[in-house]
Amino acid sequence: MERRTVLRLLSTAVLSGALGRAVAAAAQAAATRGAPTKWIPAAEPPAAATAPPMASAPGVTAREIRIGMSAAFKGTAGGLGTELYRGAQAYYDEVNVRGGLYGRTLTVVGLDDKYEPLPCVKNTIQLLEKDSVFFLSNYVGTPTLTRALPVIKRYADQQVVLVGNFTGAQPQREAPYVEHVFNVRASYRQEMAALVERFWALGARNFGVYSQADAYGRSGTDGVSRALAQRGAKIVAETTYQRGARFEDDVNPAANALRQAGVDVVLCTGAYQGCGAFVRTARDLGWGVPISNVSFVGSDAMLRLLVQHGKSTGHDYTRALVNSQVVPSYDDVSLPGVVEYRALMDRFNPAVPASLKEDKYSPQHYSFISLEGYINAKVVVEALRRAGPNPTRLGFRQALESFKNFDLGIGAPLSFGPERHQGLDNVYFTRVEGERWVPIADWSSAVQA
Repeated sequence: MERRTVLRLLSTAVLSGALGRAVAAAAQAAATRGAPTKWIPAAEPPAAATAPPMASAPGVTAREIRIGMSAAFKGTAGGLGTELYRGAQAYYDEVNVRGGLYGRTLTVVGLDDKYEPLPCVKNTIQLLEKDSVFFLSNYVGTPTLTRALPVIKRYADQQVVLVGNFTGAQPQREAPYVEHVFNVRASYRQEMAALVERFWALGARNFGVYSQADAYGRSGTDGVSRALAQRGAKIVAETTYQRGARFEDDVNPAANALRQAGVDVVLCTGAYQGCGAFVRTARDLGWGVPISNVSFVGSDAMLRLLVQHGKSTGHDYTRALVNSQVVPSYDDVSLPGVVEYRALMDRFNPAVPASLKEDKYSPQHYSFISLEGYINAKVVVEALRRAGPNPTRLGFRQALESFKNFDLGIGAPLSFGPERHQGLDNVYFTRVEGERWVPIADWSSAVQA
């Protein structure tokens, strides 16, 4: 579809009711402070094409587009897949109630891999061979995706792509797999480089690492090593934990090893239960060292664990705790995209299918992860619009590669291209205040125990 046609269709989009008024107000606020004003909110479906929609590709019927997702829905990392699914589904629900895209409903076929590699590989084959999805989206985790990438590459002749996975690791950003993946978020190297830069500026020289003992943990550690090497320094001490660790687990050996090494800061690469266990242990030992985590950790789920434990012990486990993020704060209502995300989460309150529900996990009202899922879904929907009324997999790829400074309403434009398959580069920093994550305004106070 030509650009002028897309713009004409989108320009006719109208939001109704409270959502429309809220987004309009946020857009006005953004314009007042000089932010981009070309952001387009959730729109009415495109006008019917002259030719009726037809089954144009695997996963595309006259009435439906099927999207495949393998993620951790159950187990110790179940909150990650659950929230990513919910954020994306909120946007898909909005599109579907407005008539879908060219009359087609967007359907997510979700499968649980429990954050384990082999199930993810099996799920990927099932999604493409049995469930016949159009494309893949919102995979969760480095150890899972790195094993699935060779499988996805096997379908290169069928133009299968993965859009918006929840990991910042390098394999999907480099040959031979980058051409099959469209990453939306910044990488772990970018997150760790930004964290090292901040702590270095504060005077830290002895950096310690606590990481998950797998490809994900190694990816984060590699990011720290690279950032320190640029400053002529090395990691002072490293410790690990096993994937699947629980918040209640004993991680005293890891905490004591880093403490005895005299590190100035601990940079963590892990999931919310394993990293939460480290924070809890360090503070119980009376060790007030600054501790940071990257975005994948599941900040809100980890904070919930730390706050609940603190209420039972009378201790504060949130001091000197810094997390990097790859999306802005979900409380920043000056951003029209955030306003829309919150409104859609309020309106639909999406739930995962009963077969994927983790009984021990209670969904978050808002979270950084569900906001990321919402952003990924916006990218997907826009690419499907551009692919036209009868999309093919090649046309979908080309539509993604046509994004140039696309305004998502989050203050950071997204761009793809044939040689660029990562859309955003922004890294944000948060600390805990009043049992909530807030943007860091003063780093000196943020790292004080």
